[in-house]
This record gives sequence, structure tokens and C-alpha cells, in this order.
Amino acid sequence: MNKILAATSTIVVVLAVTTAAVAADYTIDLTHSHVLFMIDHLGFAKMVGLFTNFSGKFTLNPENVATSKLAITIKTDSLQTQLAARDKDLKGADWFNVTEFPEMTFIGTEFAKKDEHTGTITGNLTLHGTTKPVTLDVVLNKIGQNPFDKRNSAGLSARGVLKRSDFGMNALLGTIGDEVDIIIEIEAKQKP
Repeated sequence: MNKILAATSTIVVVLAVTTAAVAADYTIDLTHSHVLFMIDHLGFAKMVGLFTNFSGKFTLNPENVATSKLAITIKTDSLQTQLAARDKDLKGADWFNVTEFPEMTFIGTEFAKKDEHTGTITGNLTLHGTTKPVTLDVVLNKIGQNPFDKRNSAGLSARGVLKRSDFGMNALLGTIGDEVDIIIEIEAKQKP
């Protein structure tokens, strides 16, 4: 009986490891994902903002990262900075201009693996009517079964920097920073 249990356990472990290493399609879990940015405010501190409405999907292939895929869409009017007056200003024509540009998108074009858990994703960011390449440093936090819903899941953290002036967002340059730090935390569920 113990040999049967040991053999069964070994098969389960091998299947779990094999499943984690196979290419899989994922959908972003919005309840456990965040897209934030930070920008210098007068040299005193960085102002933090976030977008609360976004969607995306990706294909992750840990054994051949170059074949991975990524597409994310962010609704620009979901921007929040914890101050309603500032949110209104940032959504206006001088900044995100959410009426004319209701969405920004990021489409991954190049995926590079540094080691087992880190790499880069370069993609085309379309923001404010302009498309430019942006590279994100990425950490693959975990691939495995979520203990709560028993679904295969993946977790990623990404960081990057862009210049807002590259996207035509020139309001208050010199007073408000040009470089914008991007902070992304993603949990995603594997598609059945």
C-alpha cells in the first residue's frame, strides 16, 4: 500500500512540474492585480497614481520565453490619485485626455529570459495617441495551483520607466517630472 501511495505521489509531483513548464494562456485577475505609476512632484516626493480598470491576457512559455505573448488594455478614465481635483485635471486635455484617448494599450513584442525568474518584456505602448517601445523588467513570482480556487495561476511583477514627453504629455515639464515609474503586479488565471 505504501508503495502505491509513493508511486501516486511521484506521478502527481511530476505532472505538476510538467504542467508548470508547459506554455499556457492566462487571463489577468483584476481583483489581485495593480497598475500604478509614480511621478516627481516639485522635487519633494513622488505622486502615486493607479488605474483600476484594465484587462489583459498572455501566453507564458517558461521553456521558450521568446514565444510568449502579452496584450493589456487600460481604461484611462479609471485613473485615481486619492485627490478628486487632481484626478479631474489628469484626465483632462493637458494630460491623459481621456475623452479623446479612452484607452492605452501595451502589446508585447519581445520577451527575453535572464534566469529562471527574471527577464524583460519589450512592447509597444500606445498612450495619448502615440505608440512607442517600452521595456519592462519582469519577475516571474510563481506558477502553480492557487490554493483557494484550485486553478493554475501565474504571478508577475514588472517595473519600467518612460518619459511622458515621448507621448506628447508636456504639461508642466520642469515642474512635474518627465520620467514616470511604472509598477505592475499581476495575478492571472490559466484559461481552461
